[in-house]
Amino acid sequence: MRITGAVLERIGDPSPYASSTPLTVCELDLAEPGSREILVRVEVAGLCHSDLSVVDGNRARPVPMLLGHESAGIVEATGPHVTLVAAGDRVILTFLPRCGECAGCLTDGVRPCLAGSSANERGELLEGGGRLTRNGELIHHHLGVSGFATYAVVDERSVVRVDPDVPPTVAALFGCAVLTGGGALLNAAKPGPDDTVVVVGLGGVGLAAVLTAVALGVRVIGVDVQPDKLATALELGAEQAFAPDEASGVFGDVVIEAAGSARAFETAVALTGVGGSMVTVGLPSPDARASISPLALVGGARRIIGSYLGSSVPARDIPIFVDLWRAGKLPVEKLVSGVVDLNDINQAMDNLASGTTVRQIIDFTNN
Repeated sequence: MRITGAVLERIGDPSPYASSTPLTVCELDLAEPGSREILVRVEVAGLCHSDLSVVDGNRARPVPMLLGHESAGIVEATGPHVTLVAAGDRVILTFLPRCGECAGCLTDGVRPCLAGSSANERGELLEGGGRLTRNGELIHHHLGVSGFATYAVVDERSVVRVDPDVPPTVAALFGCAVLTGGGALLNAAKPGPDDTVVVVGLGGVGLAAVLTAVALGVRVIGVDVQPDKLATALELGAEQAFAPDEASGVFGDVVIEAAGSARAFETAVALTGVGGSMVTVGLPSPDARASISPLALVGGARRIIGSYLGSSVPARDIPIFVDLWRAGKLPVEKLVSGVVDLNDINQAMDNLASGTTVRQIIDFTNN
């Protein structure tokens, strides 16, 4: 079938991207779903720094590639051996499929799925190969999703079904921002009721961690270089918010690093209290290096934990977040900065790079 999507043609074009236009909105051909695959009509897609990191070259991926990994939509058709969802279901697309059988999957979310990670690096789906072409040219998949498009074919192990009462914008945000930021708290940090959580980096993922801490009834403090994001953290329930150079003397039992930079990593370690844990979920440049004191780790019994996708098992964790949302404790819709048109995708990447937005969304239901 013919679809419309945003294809990244080149990696590392100079910004502003509105001028260099690394992304092209064009028509593509989408193959029918394979054995365990489904066809999804995309309703909403969110713009995340993981998309920008491919555009700017911080995350090497094969191109041309149809970007987008934080999405929700409606199942239109299924392959012959699909058992997890059915046509008409609303599904959340998640950016790391879990085969359920490899050594990574057997760790209950602590380690990424080996098969899913390998497929993502190749720009393929979990069953192998691609389903996207443009005039006969193969177009790679982004993280098994490729959600910046009107339709997507994905593996059924890349989605989680949700009830119709969950709006598509809310559903999409559960797939990346909440799973990563909130999941880091639920699965990797596991703060106690008397702990203090500090979140360094208040983009979509960091603010999702703030919302989750508030939902869990845990005291939370936000840290960011952007004054407007500090204000947003306070509006969302953070007790205090500081710029990094103002946070001296602020210590967390749990610190979440969600900025994806060496400086933020160092700041997060410095703000980790004695006996505390720092969980890093940001994705910096591969050549980024941070400087820390080993003595501070040993002498203060501090721990550093790397967490990919919030150490989440989406099928297990998304229902937890949905229940918190239904109870009015996790208003993730407040993370949305604005709605952008697919045709303005390059400008939207500039907005993201500026650090002034939290979550821009593309709403395909208006098309």
